Amino acid sequence: MSDEISTKETEVSPEAGELTTLLQDEFPDAVTEFHAHRGDETVVIERDAFESVCRFLRDDSRCSFEIMMDLTAVDRLEMKETPRFEMVYHFKSLTHARRLRLKVRLAEDDCKIASIHHLWKAVDWYERECFDMFGIQFEGHPDLRRILMYEEFEGHPLRKDYPIDKQQPLLELKEVEERHTYGRHT
Repeated sequence: MSDEISTKETEVSPEAGELTTLLQDEFPDAVTEFHAHRGDETVVIERDAFESVCRFLRDDSRCSFEIMMDLTAVDRLEMKETPRFEMVYHFKSLTHARRLRLKVRLAEDDCKIASIHHLWKAVDWYERECFDMFGIQFEGHPDLRRILMYEEFEGHPLRKDYPIDKQQPLLELKEVEERHTYGRHT
């Protein structure tokens, strides 16, 4: 057996897959780019169509994406690409045994996107993490506040222009009372 990876395994297909074609048919003005790799499709869409595309992906029986597995942002500052930010969402359909990566590009001066917490409940904390680390605003999110950094933290540490030697405000330790006894008796 050869240790070499065949060209077919590393090839990125420029042809539209089944999901890409479906999204192009349903949202003709929304799909701006697409590609596929090893059977997983990636579709880049316009921000204005994001929420309706997500609802379609969840509710349409041809898609049935029951799970939003992950979301993150990419700061493309060092790539010298515009717009600067790219939101990346990973969806899984258990019904059809397939995945989809959906991307939405955001300009630095208009860094906001619709929240989809009402479509998939797990999105709530993922959006908070992305807000905390990148400063992306999720419009309509019910509790958009920091989740990993403390409230007084200045800036967003995963942005490429965040200064590595930035000094953060020092805070006094707060006394915390134990809130739960977890079955222990005192």
